[in-house]
Amino acid sequence: VQLQAFGGGLVQPGGSLRLSCVASGFPMDYYNMAWFRQAPGKEREFLAAIRWSGSSPIYADFVKGRFTISRDNAKNTVYLQMNSLKPEDTAVYYCAADTSYGSTGYHLRQQPTYEYWGQGTLVTVSS
Repeated sequence: VQLQAFGGGLVQPGGSLRLSCVASGFPMDYYNMAWFRQAPGKEREFLAAIRWSGSSPIYADFVKGRFTISRDNAKNTVYLQMNSLKPEDTAVYYCAADTSYGSTGYHLRQQPTYEYWGQGTLVTVSS
């Protein structure tokens, strides 16, 4: 089981990036997926989650309206579209997979819910 995140890089403030996370070794169809990030000197924090069905995505308040999580189960890939990026969005971004069908919205925001993690991709927002 492996998750590989990519798509990070250097972007100017106000710019956009789309991160991708490809799952291998398991069919992603029945897994809830999420994105977290960890900025330098800070704890890792929840950004967004999407259920296995693709319904009712969940977002941290500070990314609502700027970030969009989506998935393509046929490609075993989950995406994070990030718009209107700010310098404070600079962080390593991680994708994660949750194998439990019954995870609530509360649980989907919690790191221990997720059994599998990608290696992270660095996003730097700077002029």
